[in-house]
Amino acid sequence: MSSQSRRDQRRQFLAGAGALVGTAAMGLPGLSMAKGTAPEKESLKFGFIKLTDCAPLVIAYEKQFFEDEGLNVTLEAQANWKVLLDRVIDGQLDGAHMLAGQPLGATIGFGTKADIVTAFCMDLNGNGITVSNAVWNEMKPYLPKEGGKVVHPIKADALKKVVDKWKSQGKPFKMGMVFPVSTHNYELRYWLAAGGLNPGFYTSTDITGTSKADVLLSVTPPPQMPATLEAGTINGYCVGEPWNQQAVFKGIGVPVVTNLEIWKNKPEKVFGVSKAWADKNPNTHVAVVKALIRACMWLDASMANRIEAVKILSQPNYVGADAAVIGNSMTGTFEYEKGDKRPMPDFNVFFRNFATYPFYSDAIWFLTQMRRWGQITESKPDSWYMNTAKEVYRPNVYMQAAKALIAEGKAKASDFPVTDGFKGAQGGFIDGMTYDGRKPNAYLEQLKIGLKAKDKV
Repeated sequence: MSSQSRRDQRRQFLAGAGALVGTAAMGLPGLSMAKGTAPEKESLKFGFIKLTDCAPLVIAYEKQFFEDEGLNVTLEAQANWKVLLDRVIDGQLDGAHMLAGQPLGATIGFGTKADIVTAFCMDLNGNGITVSNAVWNEMKPYLPKEGGKVVHPIKADALKKVVDKWKSQGKPFKMGMVFPVSTHNYELRYWLAAGGLNPGFYTSTDITGTSKADVLLSVTPPPQMPATLEAGTINGYCVGEPWNQQAVFKGIGVPVVTNLEIWKNKPEKVFGVSKAWADKNPNTHVAVVKALIRACMWLDASMANRIEAVKILSQPNYVGADAAVIGNSMTGTFEYEKGDKRPMPDFNVFFRNFATYPFYSDAIWFLTQMRRWGQITESKPDSWYMNTAKEVYRPNVYMQAAKALIAEGKAKASDFPVTDGFKGAQGGFIDGMTYDGRKPNAYLEQLKIGLKAKDKV
């Protein structure tokens, strides 16, 4: 019997079981169908972009964790991040794999204005910055080497020498990122600024974010990054996997740094829903988060699971890249220059290090970067950052799901953090800075390039 047939058969069973429940507890393990906890909506459609870190949704579907919660889920790939967000807003999608900045950007009204919330962080790390072969060859003379290999992490100081040379020749330096409120935009900007390059500001008259820029950044959908680089339209890009490793396999570019090296254990994607949907379907929301937590636990449980996940993700209806390309970064390694594959066990983290918990401090970091580059046009007090984070991030929903899984024996209390929503002062940044989410304005003051306090472009 095919996996699809098994799923259909199981759904028929669940539908029949649901009809017998009424207002009493079912007594069936794994089904959150007791009185007061039954999902308000059972048939759901979730969107995703073809990236490795859609894995929690895919695994929750393929391993029937959604079905264990009485949910009949359909997954659907989306053309780009804007289409995905618009379809969540208008109700065509019940929820989606989202950029961490999307719920925040929508809530504060940068770009599309809408009330979007998240109760689940899908992963840590997972992105890289790739440059063309020509740019790499210009950077290499400025990079230190050990044992014949380039020393990592690579800072943008070496790229600055290339950009300065191009500027003297009247040539613009162009790089791609996936969306204005994407983690990729902010980590690329962070890396560039740490190396002395201004990635530009957003203003009321410059929605491209290129005002005063040394490097011109533009939007390219993730799967199109390698082809856009190969065509010479851009000279480099920041994207999630497998599209950095694809450049290596195709021989068209070299990943120079990962976001693990820009900020260790940086939050990446979230699962987002509209506030209206969350208010209308609280039990369903908890059930979805339960299934996603289990998927992330499964992904981090063993290398055998990762290898199986690579095969699943390689299917055309999911990521659709060769398994070898996906596996290059999904199974504990990362390849920089062709043949320079290095161990990187923390490149993709789905559950370890409390990866799935929606920390307020993560939300506030993204808001600081929106302010730093002009997407937030005016100075805001620290209280505004806190209040906005609490409006969007919903750890209460997450902890309801966690406690249910503990009660069902599917997780341990130690799997989840005891926290007020903050990680405390954090290091691990490529420029040596420290970030404290409780003090966003003090953090902005540390950063040499970017807006702070009463600054305007």
